[in-house]
Amino acid sequence: MAPSSNFSANGGLTIGRLPVLQAPEANASADFKAFHALRIAHELALWGNMDHSATLAESFMFWQGNEYEERQVYLARLDGVVVGSGSLTLPLSENTTTAGVDVLVDAAFRRRGIGTSILEVLEQAAVERSRTSLDGYCGEPIAPVLAGEALLKAKSGTGGVPLNAASTHFALHHGYSLEQVETSSTLALPVDEAHLIELEVEAMRRATEYDVIGWTDECPDELVDTFAKLKSLMSTEVPIAGLGWEGEEWDAVRVRREESTWRASGVDSVVAAAQHHTSGELAAYTVLTHREALPAVVSQEDTLVAPGHRGHGLGMLVKIANLRRAEDLWPNATCVMTWNASENRHMLAINIALGFKPSGFEGEWQKRLG
Repeated sequence: MAPSSNFSANGGLTIGRLPVLQAPEANASADFKAFHALRIAHELALWGNMDHSATLAESFMFWQGNEYEERQVYLARLDGVVVGSGSLTLPLSENTTTAGVDVLVDAAFRRRGIGTSILEVLEQAAVERSRTSLDGYCGEPIAPVLAGEALLKAKSGTGGVPLNAASTHFALHHGYSLEQVETSSTLALPVDEAHLIELEVEAMRRATEYDVIGWTDECPDELVDTFAKLKSLMSTEVPIAGLGWEGEEWDAVRVRREESTWRASGVDSVVAAAQHHTSGELAAYTVLTHREALPAVVSQEDTLVAPGHRGHGLGMLVKIANLRRAEDLWPNATCVMTWNASENRHMLAINIALGFKPSGFEGEWQKRLG
């Protein structure tokens, strides 16, 4: 589908793809700002805050895409009024038979078939790019789950989403199956230092062959190749249920691309890693990111302990080191948010021990074509 093309529906509904974005952020069009504003309004209504929201700078940089993933943005208008949006992500290096889809309709215009029309456009665009597997995600607050509402169980066998949620009805109606559920958890800052010391002492008893090191924003040149190996493992060593994704190939160039995109988006990052004494290789790592534009929230990105180095308390050690650095670097932050597959019991246990509390869930849906 060409960038300027439009889908016209009955009743004055049009769905058009936005032109390719051009940096810097100041070049963002009124249409893209409307796309971003719709997402912000949705997050505010859902969560009551902007903790889960991207800034305009982040959103603008992300949706430009890169050499590893093409990203498309769509706006839906009803008689000229913006009523919804859609997005399509197309991996270009791995997983080239998959596509990510996302549909959002303004609350005042739901239950009129607008979401269905947007999804039809996205699915058709994916088919035209020879994609045969579609993925979609929906994150919501944990309250209905904690209240004991009936759940649709994930195919992974662990976790579920509220059976009567509008998002669940929409996904099932359009042929998507719930493959996996992630738990979103929040840790209040600052963390009690005495508690961290207690956890750290226990983990250090098992980690005598490792040092914990770290960096801010940019991996040191002498470590970037071994860091890239860990980043590749991140895509294969975490639970993915039946989603069937291929592993990602990371090298120094790809690491630097992610780092530069974060900086251009106003995102700061801090990494803690465990380095093996004998080999010098990185055995584990964890990443936290922070936006000064939304200073209250720190986001937990990747955490991984490489096979062959597990059972030494490394996951706990790198997380503790990074929490301390985050508190020093970002004193205005009040919480850390993280996400884990519900079947990832080991990492969830580490987070629970640190004091993370469940705050949300994310359903991971999939539709196979043909």
